[in-house]
Parts: sequence; structure tokens; C-alpha cells
Amino acid sequence: MADRVTPAPPAPPAPHAPHATPATRASRAPRRLGTGRQARRVRLWTSALIVGAVVLAVLLVPPLVQLDEQAVDLSRKLLPPSWDHPFGTDDVGRDLLLRCVYGLRVSLLVGLVAALVATLIGTAVGAAAASLGGWTDRVVMRIVDAFASVPHLLLGIFIVAMFRPGVWPVIVSVALTHWLSTARIVRSEVLSLRSRPYIDAAVSGGASRWRVTVRHLLPAVLPQAGLAAVLMVPHAMWHESALSFLGLGLPSHQASLGNLVQSARSSLLAGDWWPTLFPGLLLIVPTLALAGLAGVWRDRLNPRRRSELML
Repeated sequence: MADRVTPAPPAPPAPHAPHATPATRASRAPRRLGTGRQARRVRLWTSALIVGAVVLAVLLVPPLVQLDEQAVDLSRKLLPPSWDHPFGTDDVGRDLLLRCVYGLRVSLLVGLVAALVATLIGTAVGAAAASLGGWTDRVVMRIVDAFASVPHLLLGIFIVAMFRPGVWPVIVSVALTHWLSTARIVRSEVLSLRSRPYIDAAVSGGASRWRVTVRHLLPAVLPQAGLAAVLMVPHAMWHESALSFLGLGLPSHQASLGNLVQSARSSLLAGDWWPTLFPGLLLIVPTLALAGLAGVWRDRLNPRRRSELML
């Protein structure tokens, strides 16, 4: 009788890949944190280099280059970029590089001053509303909501239309339409600080409401207000460019990035791209660099949120 062949036992099922345990996630966390730190470092240095180059160009080019940016030379009309004119020339023969530097100078001035004024107004309004509380807080915030319901550009056009074209009407227009977000941020920060133990101790010790606000609340919200101001600079630059592009901001003969883009529309339709490209780049690149610096600052102010995003 032939030997019976014993069938081989069935192979055990392949084990499933184990789910990621907390220890596994913890082991992956340092790699993600390291990658996030490198990305933030690259963003910080790139943004800082761009902002530094822009500041140096704005400060050094006008004194060093002894040329009139308003000088007209029709024989050099709409020359393409070359060694003599790296950005080319515009429709009346003016050097576009020099015009762009002067325009960037004006746009930065408008953005910085308008952001500073708007931050001061928003900080004062937000801190006052949160410190006084009660019906004062409710009335002030309803006024803020009423202003916020009107589009910024429309309100800015209305304000600029009451003055003659110039730098200061644009600064006033941008400042009076951009303090609302800062007021809300400062108010929420002050309301959260009022419940802290050291504020209760100061009030129990006999400190007046004014003293508590000036000595304890305002210094604590200054980093958030400064971050709001940095974030507001690019927005103010774009707002100025929009008003100038519409012909409501600076005079048409004065160089600003909005005026340069507006005056280059006919050249673009004729196929000459450089009068539009370079002013647009000088508007986009510095504003992105400022936004990058503000993003790094925001991560430093909120380390807990940053660590949660990395895990």
C-alpha cells in the first residue's frame, strides 16, 4: 500500500502592517520638525535678503545715480532691456530701472507710514474698547463692524476724492481704511489678558484702570500689534497701487508702481512687455518677502500652534 502523502499545512496569513503607534509617530516627529525648521530658515533668509536688497536700492540708487528720472528722450523711446538700460525705457524714453526704484520708494513710504498710523489707531481703539468694557465696548465694536461692512477700496476712493492728488491723501486713505483688523486683534488679546492672575492682583492692589492698561495690557499686546503692522505694509502697497492705477492716487507724472503699470497699458497692447513686467515684479516680490518675514514672526509668537502643525 503506497504511503499517504500528508498535505502541507496552509501558510499562515501575512500579518497586516501595524498601525502607527504613538511611539512611531513620535519617532517621525523629529524628521518633520527638522524639515519644517529648514523650510522656515530658507524662507527667513530669502525674505530678509530680498527686503535688504530693496531697502538698499531705495536708499542708495537715487543719490548715487545722478540722473533725472523725469528726463524725456524720445530718441530712446521703448528700448528693450539692454546693458545701458537693464529694464528698458518707457514710452517717452525715460530709464525704466530708475523710474521703478523711485516708484518703489514712494510705494514703500506710503505702505510703511499708512501701516504705522493704522496700527496706532487700531491699537488705541481695541485696547480702549476692551479695557472699558460694557456698553462702551459694544458701541465701539458696532462702529468697527459698520466701517468693515464697506469695501476698503470703495471707502478709500471716497476719501481720496476729497483731496487733491498727492502722497499724503493716499496715506490718510489707506490708514483710515485698514485699522479695523488691528482693533479686533488687540481687543481679543486684551480681553484674554484681563482674566490673568497678575491683572487681578494689580486691580486688587489699587491700580487704576488706566494704569493697568498702560503698564500691563498694552506691553503684552505690542508683539501682536507689530505683527499686524508688518502684515499691513504689503496690503497698503497694493492699495496705493490700485488707487494710482485708477488715476485717483498720486499725480500721473510722479513715479509710483501703480502709475507705472497704468501708463504701460498702451505699450503692452502694442507688444512691449517690459514697461509692465518690471514694475509688476517690483510690486509682487517685495510684498511676498514682507509676508514671508511676517509669517516667521507669527510662528515665533505661536510656538504651540507651529508644533501642532508639524506633528
